Amino acid sequence: MAKARIFFVFCLLLVFIPSACYAFSDSEVLALQKKAHSFSRPDRIAFFARKFIGTPYDKDPLGAYVRNAEIVHDSAVDCMYHVFRSVELAFSNTPQGARREALYLRFKHMGRVDKAGKVLNYDDRFQYGEDMILSGKWGRDVTASLGKTVKMQGSRGIPFVNILPKSLIAGALPRFKDGDIVFFVKHPKQRVVGEIIGHMGIIAVQDGTVYLVHAHGTKARGGMVAKVPFGLYAKDMPFAGVMVTRF
Repeated sequence: MAKARIFFVFCLLLVFIPSACYAFSDSEVLALQKKAHSFSRPDRIAFFARKFIGTPYDKDPLGAYVRNAEIVHDSAVDCMYHVFRSVELAFSNTPQGARREALYLRFKHMGRVDKAGKVLNYDDRFQYGEDMILSGKWGRDVTASLGKTVKMQGSRGIPFVNILPKSLIAGALPRFKDGDIVFFVKHPKQRVVGEIIGHMGIIAVQDGTVYLVHAHGTKARGGMVAKVPFGLYAKDMPFAGVMVTRF
């Protein structure tokens, strides 16, 4: 009985520990930026992507950072915010600099904040991964350099996209590099609101193994940021293929 009570209390603690314990303070961000200062830009992106491993998945359908009009919401992340934030941190040398990068990178035009730091125009943000690719803000499209691409039906005014099909990802693994952003393309029949991209993550290469670092989960069930061998993930993934950008 005593063991049962202890287990019950432990479960309650897991439920009620605030997720904010996963968030980085500005001083922690600055220390990480100083540590990564000498890294190349791609290595910096992979470095910061890995720092989010274990962070809970953001279950807010809109995205907690959008709903709260915040630039920084590191306590829970979805796949898009994880990519946003990893790149913004990699492109800057201070926490304030990362916020400035966010105002440029996350928006089709430019983000605006009020005196309290609340975002005024998240309606102008990138809501679709394909728009991030087409904007050019998120690196150049290097999909064709990774292997033989195929045309996939587009949507939302985009007639088609060239993708690396799922079956060819394993053979292309040696050509992926640290910091590559991988956009996962949905089959046309699986699209819900015309979205072409259904997921995204960042490549980290360690000891010769190509890993995908991504916020793995769903809005309904949750999840967390994880690092998985990309070849294994791609083998069983529910996507038609990928598009890849590189800075």
